[in-house]
Amino acid sequence: MVNERGSLPANMMLVCVGLGAILVLTGCVERKLTINTEPTGAVVWLNDEEIGVSPVTVEFNWYGDYKVRISKEGYELLDTHRKLKGPVYDAVGLDFFAEILWPGRIVDEYEWSFELEPYQPPARAELIEAAGQFKERTGAALAQGQRQWDQEQKAQAGEGE
Repeated sequence: MVNERGSLPANMMLVCVGLGAILVLTGCVERKLTINTEPTGAVVWLNDEEIGVSPVTVEFNWYGDYKVRISKEGYELLDTHRKLKGPVYDAVGLDFFAEILWPGRIVDEYEWSFELEPYQPPARAELIEAAGQFKERTGAALAQGQRQWDQEQKAQAGEGE
């Protein structure tokens, strides 16, 4: 393969240049997700990672279920899930061609919108009722725990005799 001067033949050089061009010119998939809120200016978390203030656009690597949390002062905290469905070319087998062999760049963009509800503080009577129920439940649990502890102490005392 090496000629008398120690260099590669011209056709081998062309093959190397061609392979290099294929690697450089092959396509890729760019994935973007934009999250909008009404009103704007809310802090957005995706899968417990803060991504910014709405409207916000982030790149992502995988499709599937995303945990979404959005907060803004004066509004109810929004804590939900959204599913990001992949396109047809992301199916097993086709993804290789779309991400590696396709000569162009594919931009896969999604947009989610959320409407935030104004915060409504609970009524005083509701808070008092909830506090009373909590007091009853904790008192009952404490009494149950005391009875179990007393029984264990008696059992241990009986074993020591």
